[in-house]
Amino acid sequence: MRITAVKVIVTCPGRNYVLVKVETDDGLHGWGDATLNGRELAVAALLEQHIAPLLIGRDPDRIEDAFQYLSRGSYWRGGPIQMTAVAGVDLALWDIKGKRAGLPVYSLLGGKCRHGALAYAHASGSDPEAVLDRVRQLADRGFKVIRVQVDVRGPGLRGTYGVGAAGPTEQSLPREEIWEPAPYRRAIPPLFEHLRSRLPEDLELIHDVHERLTPIEAAGLARDLEPYHLFFLEDPLRPEHQDSFRVIRQHTTVPLAMGELYFSKWEALPVIAGQLIDYIRCDLGHVGGITEGRKIAAIAEAYSVKTAWHGPGDIGPILHAANVHLDLSVPNFGVQEMVFFNEPVREVIPGGPTFENGYLTVADAPGLGTDVNEAAAAKYPYRRAYLPTTRRLDGSVHDW
Repeated sequence: MRITAVKVIVTCPGRNYVLVKVETDDGLHGWGDATLNGRELAVAALLEQHIAPLLIGRDPDRIEDAFQYLSRGSYWRGGPIQMTAVAGVDLALWDIKGKRAGLPVYSLLGGKCRHGALAYAHASGSDPEAVLDRVRQLADRGFKVIRVQVDVRGPGLRGTYGVGAAGPTEQSLPREEIWEPAPYRRAIPPLFEHLRSRLPEDLELIHDVHERLTPIEAAGLARDLEPYHLFFLEDPLRPEHQDSFRVIRQHTTVPLAMGELYFSKWEALPVIAGQLIDYIRCDLGHVGGITEGRKIAAIAEAYSVKTAWHGPGDIGPILHAANVHLDLSVPNFGVQEMVFFNEPVREVIPGGPTFENGYLTVADAPGLGTDVNEAAAAKYPYRRAYLPTTRRLDGSVHDW
């Protein structure tokens, strides 16, 4: 069996997705997700202009070799654009391998360790009461773990990342938010006091800092949140500040999660081996796919670090399915971030994980269990969109 074509589709059924189709000479094909929010066309160009020609004529069964060839063979390696492109190909090759074997991908990874993957969704609001209402709605849907975010208010402040409607807006420049660490640090402990005093004890809560604090600020926030028994505190520091996690560890026992801005096992290794985090949150779509993700999970297992793969709405059902296939098969799974997709997305990308009573599962279909309706994808052309940019009150870009 040989690869005969690599097709790249950029579509926007509510937000942009980059989809990769790998075709073979025996009629099998596989689909991958190579979406990088805000830089979709850069990934698409890399795939079309540089990676696709390298794959024609290669054996799609040699997934590890393809990963090494694409991630290291170019000499210039790493970074979000390259590793997202590699991930799109990697997922498509795993999809082909599963279809060829007649087995779901989790079976090729060693089979199930559990019946379902514990999932969490996002609850946000303009104030603690609004957040509480949203948490109760999600709990009624069956969620046992929920991430909570609240709008941070104060003189001159405008917008809080993680709060408000998601999705692209047509704009020539990124939306700008005005944010300060002091009002933020004052707002978060009262949010948890409000929630914990009104919610069942066994409902688990997560909070995402979005890498916006200095090490000592993050240590102080984690210490202040100790009485509220967080499931974990997510992304307290910038990815460059790996050794600074020791500062937080010295001040608190709140579980820590990090990793969505890592692009390989090499970035994840120091915080895992140093036992500086409790959950590794790499995005399979930005570290090169399942091939690298399972290696990260294996490294983490040796240090009692659990997986919590990144899973927001800017990655599609294909990558969400890949998350769950890996979740079901690794022994050190922790929790899986998830979203519910709207009808246009489900029209373009049918299949994907199923949520029930707090857990995600995937169908026993061969491969990843997802597909792409190319005719539907063509109805939703790309729309330029950006992630927001954060500035301080003095006008400087926030160093987060």
